Amino acid sequence: MKPDDPPASDEPVSARVRRRIIAARKRFNANDNISAFIQPGELEALLDEVEGKFKGVLESLVIDTESDHNTQETARRVARMYLTEVFRGRYVAAPEVTEFPNAELLNELMIVGPITVRSACSHHFCPIIGRLWIGLMPNEHSNLIGLSKYTRLAEWVMSRPQIQEEAIAQMANVLMDKVQPDGLAVVMEADHFCMQWRGVKDDRSKMLNSVMRGSFLKDHTLRAEFLSLLNLKP
Repeated sequence: MKPDDPPASDEPVSARVRRRIIAARKRFNANDNISAFIQPGELEALLDEVEGKFKGVLESLVIDTESDHNTQETARRVARMYLTEVFRGRYVAAPEVTEFPNAELLNELMIVGPITVRSACSHHFCPIIGRLWIGLMPNEHSNLIGLSKYTRLAEWVMSRPQIQEEAIAQMANVLMDKVQPDGLAVVMEADHFCMQWRGVKDDRSKMLNSVMRGSFLKDHTLRAEFLSLLNLKP
């Protein structure tokens, strides 16, 4: 069946979307955005499909979803949560971001943050809750974006099954493309519930990592100034 062939009546919507992605030779990893391959009405159909599959998970966990009033609608709630909230960044296009020319030729350090970010690890689907800081060195050719747009872009990137190291690299790529600064720095500190809720059950450890691009990577004085200005206290 070709990507644009009419689907079989019993073909799951996920199979249609997957077929389009494969035909386009694109990835569909957990932290990839696949909105370009989802047609109108298919997200609603995908919600129904995920609900059915998750109901099967509950049944395999030997949970009586017929008699247990607490879990009768759980499969629907989880499907809606995954597709429209916690993993929304996989299924919708990037938020609209208005860009303004750097009319005043600003070329001083700008810092945005801390931005609260929420995600889930792609290994165990456990929550990741943290804070994000962004440092920018604009030039006369840079595009300036509104303060709230940094938060919207961060939410879009983080609302996917992720690992922290790749998440902030994705965030850096998005901002380099949108703003085109001389330099960019992204720092993230987060709690990982895959360590707190399971496994070693260590509720004190955090992960802190950074991505440096352009002048932040080359100029250790600029990098030190940025890091010194961050408020990393609880």
